[in-house]
Amino acid sequence: MPRILLVEDNELNRDMLSRRLTKKGYEIFMAVDGENGMELALSLNPDLILMDMSLPIMDGWEATRQIKAHPDTRNIPVIALTAHAMGEDRQKALEAGCDDYDTKPIELTRLLLKITTLLGK
Repeated sequence: MPRILLVEDNELNRDMLSRRLTKKGYEIFMAVDGENGMELALSLNPDLILMDMSLPIMDGWEATRQIKAHPDTRNIPVIALTAHAMGEDRQKALEAGCDDYDTKPIELTRLLLKITTLLGK
């Protein structure tokens, strides 16, 4: 069962996305801020990370940079999740080290395609 770390500070988004992904056969771990997300990435070594970019304590941009800079987590695919839908936001996410980018509100079919592609299924 692929393990996904969902880093999301909004409780409603976290609950909705985690339940929908669990139904699709993923094991979900959750963090509510970027710092906790980075720590869980190191301790859990998930198969993929869904990273909200607007997070408290440490934003998703910095958390992703640190995850990608660490030798134990640099190869974990990260998908940026953000309400910011401008072209430069996508570029900023990729420059921070994200492997892909998806906009909120989440369209599950589109996100699942990105997840399965990055997991090599």
